Amino acid sequence: MGFIKGALKAGVIAKVAQIAQRELSKPENQRKAKEMVQKLRDKKR
Repeated sequence: MGFIKGALKAGVIAKVAQIAQRELSKPENQRKAKEMVQKLRDKKR
């Protein structure tokens, strides 16, 4: 049973990584990510 749960979790993680990679390849999402990082950097200062 533990093996099945581990395999299931690995599959879910792989799918999430695949979706994240696909979304981050879109130019509008890259722009949003850069803006978010810039806001975080500005808050630290």
